Amino acid sequence: MNTSKTIIFFGTEDFSLTVLTALLEAGYNIGAVVTKPDSKKGRGQQISAPPVKQLATMHNIPVWQPHKLSEIKDDIAALDRPAGVLVSYGKIIPQSIIDLFAPGIINVHPSLLPKYRGPTPIESAIANGDERTGVSVMQLSAEMDAGPVYATKAYELKGTETQPELYQTLASFGADLLLETLPDILEGAEPEPQNESEATYCALLNKDDAWIDPAEQTAEKAERLVRAHLTFPRSKIKFQDKDIIITRAHVIDNKKTPLDIEFQDGAFLAVDELIAPSGKRMDAQAFLRGYAA
Repeated sequence: MNTSKTIIFFGTEDFSLTVLTALLEAGYNIGAVVTKPDSKKGRGQQISAPPVKQLATMHNIPVWQPHKLSEIKDDIAALDRPAGVLVSYGKIIPQSIIDLFAPGIINVHPSLLPKYRGPTPIESAIANGDERTGVSVMQLSAEMDAGPVYATKAYELKGTETQPELYQTLASFGADLLLETLPDILEGAEPEPQNESEATYCALLNKDDAWIDPAEQTAEKAERLVRAHLTFPRSKIKFQDKDIIITRAHVIDNKKTPLDIEFQDGAFLAVDELIAPSGKRMDAQAFLRGYAA
């Protein structure tokens, strides 16, 4: 297996961390890690480094954190056509940067392309009640997630997965599939073009997507949204003029407590766990004792 070719790794999130860890453990030569600049996070707004930066620093790997990718163009060119691997980097890569790599930049994407091109394929699979999802290893193109595909690996969904659970599962799937396919890719394997007629897209989530609407949604859809949006934007609903965040719920046919909320289809979403207006996480019974009239 050829692990000597220099690889530049692009990534920012925990999903990226799993794949970078696998590449390092397999002995690949990571010449540099490209990630977003450090940013403020949490209530204290402390400056925080991306997880992949922390790992790269531990392994004495150079870290590049450009505001614009043109800032590192000369650094990449100096490495004489390295390979690139990109996983949850968070920025569009221009063709002028892609062209510096051989055989281009290899992308691990958490969907079965061409389904769910875009930034939220994991959330979309849960929210839409899909029976399966998976990962794709593809060749990056300037157009979002439209490049040809080297390999895919399917994962059967149970209908109980939460956003963070599925992120971790598919990160491990993606790492395994990349390690399986990377030797052949570096030896010149050709990817297959995607079927454009089957392409679907998913959008970036924002805070407005947090609100659940009993008048417009079914209880089943709402339960899926709770699981799909558990980390962000987190599912909110008004209860007795209070904004609560639902963290766990299930669907029932008949109302049993005040926190069983009727939806458009006549079914009820039974809230099992929530974050109260105080910011404290609690079960439904504790909330009803302390907050509900």
